[in-house]
Amino acid sequence: MFNFKHEWIETNVGLLLVLTMLAISIGGLVEIAPLFFIKNTVEKVDGVRPYTPLELRGRDIYQREGCYLCHSQMIRPFRDEALRYGHYSLAAESQYDHPFQWGSKRTGPDLARVGGKYSNEWQVAHLTAPRSMVPQSVMPDYPWLVKNELNFADIEDRMKALRDVGVPYSLTKSEYDDNVKKFGAQTAEMLSIPDARKNLIAQAQSGNYDGNSGSISEMDALVAYLQMLGTLVDFRKYDDDAFVKYR
Repeated sequence: MFNFKHEWIETNVGLLLVLTMLAISIGGLVEIAPLFFIKNTVEKVDGVRPYTPLELRGRDIYQREGCYLCHSQMIRPFRDEALRYGHYSLAAESQYDHPFQWGSKRTGPDLARVGGKYSNEWQVAHLTAPRSMVPQSVMPDYPWLVKNELNFADIEDRMKALRDVGVPYSLTKSEYDDNVKKFGAQTAEMLSIPDARKNLIAQAQSGNYDGNSGSISEMDALVAYLQMLGTLVDFRKYDDDAFVKYR
């Protein structure tokens, strides 16, 4: 009798769809709903801030070139991962990511803590011709990044769109003042939408990420983004896990 009812459900497409959606909804509520009532779902961590205009454009290029398909930005809380990459990823680190870059596979290493691990020159050489730096790499070449001039004509619109979904870029004086209290005056200035182009140019010129101070390339933006990853938080302050060891 049970087999008969089971077969009847499977052959009735409408009923099967309803019951499947019901099962998925219940499972989703069980997994997601408790997170809204846990105060430490997103940890309170000092140092995390939104991306600067240059870093934001670098992140856009990172997504455009499909870097997330081979590299994750999500270190799991396992000893082997901590020994190789560093402290496990915190939810707070992704609070300004739309979308997040956790990834689902690793053809290459995790990049959550890659910032400052290599010099700008190394990053440029690696992105231009990966096997010149890592002979066993299967990563494709990206020589056009250093040749392409960075387009940032719409940087204000990109920041406004992120502001609409909760990223604290400032458009008004009161928003700017709030950022000064939260992030400090220097960071608040970099998060000002009206000053976005000026700040992008200033960071690119002072950082000179691609080694060519005469222009601002897509390489400047991408390297600026990579060099920031994992550098905002001093994890020594939050290291309460015995398996996380620092060299």
